[in-house]
Amino acid sequence: MVHAPLRLKQTDLEGLLLTKARWISTKLKARQASALPAMQWVDGASLLWLGEPITLEIIPAARNSRPRLEQGILSLTTTNINDHVSIARRVVQWYHKQAMEDFARRLQLLATKLGEPLPPLALSNARTRWGSCNSRREIRLNWRLIQAKPSIINYVIAHELAHLREMNHSARFWAVVASIYPEYRQAELALKQCSALLYQLG
Repeated sequence: MVHAPLRLKQTDLEGLLLTKARWISTKLKARQASALPAMQWVDGASLLWLGEPITLEIIPAARNSRPRLEQGILSLTTTNINDHVSIARRVVQWYHKQAMEDFARRLQLLATKLGEPLPPLALSNARTRWGSCNSRREIRLNWRLIQAKPSIINYVIAHELAHLREMNHSARFWAVVASIYPEYRQAELALKQCSALLYQLG
């Protein structure tokens, strides 16, 4: 779909598109090349946990049990190894639980460092945002962040905590971020580089 001003003639629009054809083609090919395949919920699937690869182990059993992570293996027993919807739901629920526990601990540490009372925390399932802080001083963090390196998680939490002081992205805001997490620039760049991979889950 192409958006153009109503006053632009069709012939002018077509001419403009022709001049940009090579650029458009290059961008489309780059986007297709960077697109990640859909997650396959099968035994041996590769997952991420705090920036480290872990392997999903699906074990057939008479009863379902909660996922358990030990030595890089996330084990899940199930009555139906072909029920990929159920397997995906249970693994994602496990990620939610771990994310809430991990984020709550980090939030408390960084809020203390900033000298702010501990704000309410909730998990987010947003498709475009890693975190948010509203006028009620509530912080929401995307559960998929639990896949990222601790430095990235710390950066996102520091970013949202800084909004308790500055509800903008001014120089003062970034100074607050730096006071909580001085390495924020490297973590911000790392997050941009791995975002697509983190969104592959769920």
